[in-house]
Amino acid sequence: MDYKKYIRDIPDFPIKGIIFRDLTTLFKEGKVFKEAINSLYNLIRDLDIDKIVAPEARGFIFGALLAYLKGCGFVPVRKQGKLPYKTVSYTYSLEYGTSVLEMHEDAISKGEKVLIVDDLLATGGTTKAMIDMVSQLGGNVVGAAFLVELSALNGRKSLGIPVYSVVVY
Repeated sequence: MDYKKYIRDIPDFPIKGIIFRDLTTLFKEGKVFKEAINSLYNLIRDLDIDKIVAPEARGFIFGALLAYLKGCGFVPVRKQGKLPYKTVSYTYSLEYGTSVLEMHEDAISKGEKVLIVDDLLATGGTTKAMIDMVSQLGGNVVGAAFLVELSALNGRKSLGIPVYSVVVY
């Protein structure tokens, strides 16, 4: 299926020079959204994983659904100050600024196999932050999965793990 025709391009958002790939236009089409989730699941279905780690907000959508389909645990990664228990954190760069992500310190057990899931791979900053936090907790990141990958930003090359993506720009 040509998912690109269901993804809206918004120029100069959130800042001038960025083309934002708006996935909400794909989400609202029930059959297309279902097929997109199935396409992503088919890429990772045979991976041996214990947990899926995904960042807020759009990463939660894909991560939770894939964890449900795989029958594995789901770990939410939130912006600083949003989690109620002790956390590990990581400050990282985005293509248009910096941010801090946090994960509960007991979310990953030593030796667990983890898949990172998000809606979109750009520069890889968010994913690298999650890889670092999982590693800090003793987990083993076996790959990362995305619905969309912006290949011109070379995020895949900076991660050092297998990357699975459905739509490549």
